Formats: sequence, C-alpha cells, structure tokens
Amino acid sequence: MSDPAVDPLSLAVRTGLPVEMRYLLDAFPRERWPTAGMAGTAAFWLQMHAGFRAQQGRMEAVTDQWRSGRIDLRQLHGGLLPLLQDFLGHLDGHHRIESGQYFPAFSRMEPRIEAGLALLDRDHDAIHAHLEALYRNGLAFHQAVAAGAAGAPDAAARLAEALDRATPPLARHLDDEEEIVIPLMALRGDPHG
Repeated sequence: MSDPAVDPLSLAVRTGLPVEMRYLLDAFPRERWPTAGMAGTAAFWLQMHAGFRAQQGRMEAVTDQWRSGRIDLRQLHGGLLPLLQDFLGHLDGHHRIESGQYFPAFSRMEPRIEAGLALLDRDHDAIHAHLEALYRNGLAFHQAVAAGAAGAPDAAARLAEALDRATPPLARHLDDEEEIVIPLMALRGDPHG
C-alpha cells in the first residue's frame, strides 16, 4: 500500500482520477452509459459494481438499525453477517479476476491506460486490507455472540467501525475503475471476445 502522506493518488486520499487516466471518458462520458445499450462484459461490470454498492447499503442499513436501538445484537448478527460473508467472497473473487485476467488484457489493448490500471490494481491491495479487517471483526463479533460474551456489543461496534472505514475507499475505487474500464470496453470491445 502507498503512504497517503506522500502519494496523492493513494486510495485513502484521492478524490478522483488525474486527467491523463480519464482520457477515454471524454470520448464516452458517464452520462452516455445508460443510453448506450451496452451489452456483454461492460454491462456485467456495471451490474457487479451496482451489486457491491447495494450490498454495502444493506450492511450500513442493518448497522444503522442496531446503532439506533431498533434491533438487538442477535438481530444484527443474523442480519449483517450473511451479508458480510457474501460481500467479502464476491468482492475478493471479482478483484482476483480483474487483476489476473482483465487488467493485463486491457493493457495490451490500450497501452496508454496502463498507469491507470496499475493504480486500480494497487487499490485492490488497499481494499484487501479493509476486507481483512471486516473479516477479522466479523469473526470476533460472531464468536462473541455465539459465546454470549459480555464484550459482544464492543465487538459489534468494532465491526460497524470497520464497515464505516471500508465504505468510502471502495466507493472511490468503483467510480474510478468504471471511468477507466467502461469507456475502454465500450470503445474497443471486450478483450476476451
């Protein structure tokens, strides 16, 4: 992971992509995406990202219900942990396919985009650290609830805080990734045919 104090492109601090990484977005801006009739991998990519955003929203909603006292710890456990488990598995698998298959293929298709893809790949490492924290805190919360431990509320709070920390960088990454790969696929096609 890069140090946000010295790297303005670090996922922890950036607010968008530099112009040189967004050059394809000028040819195929986000406003055109809904009406472009995209099919295949580009449409699937957007669908996957929408799914991750929706999963985050559902986890935040359950956590907010607990924080406001509308549900108890057992309800939080039953509502949040299945969502979290699904989210962690899908996101990790998605990133492995992107980094291992799509990003190298995109680099071959459009060498100018290589720096942007390297940045996105580096983002995956930063996001993985958040996924690890969510997994560890989710497991600790599960174990505390299963054992009826007095520390279960603290474990729930730590999990909720880990979720709070993970949400903004993932949202930034999804937006930035879309601004690189969706125009590329729309303009140049699917690298895997």
